[in-house]
Amino acid sequence: MKQLKTVLLFGCVIGACLLAIAQTGAQTGQTPLPGSKQPIAFSHKLHVGGQGLKCATCHKNPDPGEKMGLASAALCMQCHEDVKTDSPEIQKLAAYAKDKRDIKWVRIYEIPSYVFFSHRAHLDAGSTCATCHGEVKEIEQMYKVKEMNMASCMNCHQANNASTDCTYCHEKMN
Repeated sequence: MKQLKTVLLFGCVIGACLLAIAQTGAQTGQTPLPGSKQPIAFSHKLHVGGQGLKCATCHKNPDPGEKMGLASAALCMQCHEDVKTDSPEIQKLAAYAKDKRDIKWVRIYEIPSYVFFSHRAHLDAGSTCATCHGEVKEIEQMYKVKEMNMASCMNCHQANNASTDCTYCHEKMN
């Protein structure tokens, strides 16, 4: 009986470890995050890798520069008015544009509200989109390539001689 309990306990520990590994893989592996199915299928590999579009073509950085925007249907239709119009996905896109509806893109990366972050400041300092988001031009369906957390930010700041003072990215606690 004691051996059976030991075997069951060992099995539970192994199972928990495998589950943790699987969940971590879903966060930063080549598998898109659960619930990350986009409303319109979009290939970064085709548009960035194949067509050579720049990130800023679709991801605008309005003032003050903290966030990068997501493509609007009207922006997409500037090219797709005449390109692949027989595609069901482009037809969905055209319907969004015609009805002037926002596409509810699923964000893959989200900066927590307690972090001060400026995309523009990072780009001005020499970072590229690939620094944080990986080689998007090689990705068919976007997934979280790199984990964005305090450790990854601190490592990058240290490697690039940027400030690691807490208040550089976080509000001072009273």
